[in-house]
Amino acid sequence: MKKITLLSIMAVFIISCADKSQAPAAAAPTLPVMSISYQAASTETEYPAALQGAVDVEIRPQVSGNLERIYVDEGTYVNKGQTLFKINERPFREQLNNALANLHAAEAAYLNAQLEVDKLMPLVLNKVVSEYQLKTAKASQKIAAANIEQAKAMVGSARINLGYTNVTAPVSGYIGRLPKKQGSLVASTDVEPLTSLSDVHEVYAYFSLGETDFIKFKSLYTGNTLGDKIKKIPPVTLILADNSDYPQLGKIDMVDGQFDKNTGAITLRATFPNAGGTLRSGNTGKIRLGIQHNDAILVPQSATVEMQDKIFVFTLNKANKVNKMPITIIGKSGTDYLIKDGVKSGDQIVLSGIDKLQEGQVIQPEKTTAKVAQIINKK
Repeated sequence: MKKITLLSIMAVFIISCADKSQAPAAAAPTLPVMSISYQAASTETEYPAALQGAVDVEIRPQVSGNLERIYVDEGTYVNKGQTLFKINERPFREQLNNALANLHAAEAAYLNAQLEVDKLMPLVLNKVVSEYQLKTAKASQKIAAANIEQAKAMVGSARINLGYTNVTAPVSGYIGRLPKKQGSLVASTDVEPLTSLSDVHEVYAYFSLGETDFIKFKSLYTGNTLGDKIKKIPPVTLILADNSDYPQLGKIDMVDGQFDKNTGAITLRATFPNAGGTLRSGNTGKIRLGIQHNDAILVPQSATVEMQDKIFVFTLNKANKVNKMPITIIGKSGTDYLIKDGVKSGDQIVLSGIDKLQEGQVIQPEKTTAKVAQIINKK
């Protein structure tokens, strides 16, 4: 009985081994692959920007006095030369009257000195009086002439101060806040200005590039000087705070003369037309720079996997085995990565199903065109 049981067990074991040996091997998965080639592409990078008007000035009084009239309201558009404020002018008008009186007195003193010289000249010729007296009279005449010039300067100064009581707009633009009210005592030493004035027919957007980015940025454009390179930079886009694009394109027209010691960045300026006054000083946004690459290697983002802060693709060798290859990304173009290192033109990469692939695994490649690859990437 025991012999029969042992034989039965051995028979089951042999049959089981035979079934395993006859089991077919798992089929290699069929996955889409794509050959990489050089192609033209454009990348876009965004940089935070601060906006300023073409002219932003503080309006301050140049003489002290009571603020008698305010002719404008906050946010009002004013033209160059338009009166904004009126400071009490009576003290300054009296100063002008006093200066004019001193001028008239000096002119009279000069006339008197001239009469004295005219009187003494014939007497000296006839040797009635000494020549010394004539020289003294001429010296007094010169002093009187100098007093006239001094009095004229005082009149001019008094006129200027009187004119300062009428505060006008140095440029056309929009009025800011009005912290001072009618009747306030104002002076040129006040910490707070009467108001601010912004000329925003053009708006400057200031943004910064790091040293590495700036070196790459310069290398994209030809020219012997930085000024020549700036002229060849294509127009840039301003992205507003609500992530909408400002309808007018801007032009980069200035690069700062030096890097900031604290941030290690250099400032650039883009100028945007603003005829409608949509943009104001103090707005924020982003500058979008578009860079054209003629010989770029692009990899769909969906064909990559990120592990331990590194990004990989699965390349395919001649034996249809996959290799996990790290890549270096330098930018994005739509749904593609722009690659610097890791893959080259002619390499084949797996487009999808990469989350289940293992190093050295064999697959059945399904050739895919670039157009189909884009469709897969979008999915």
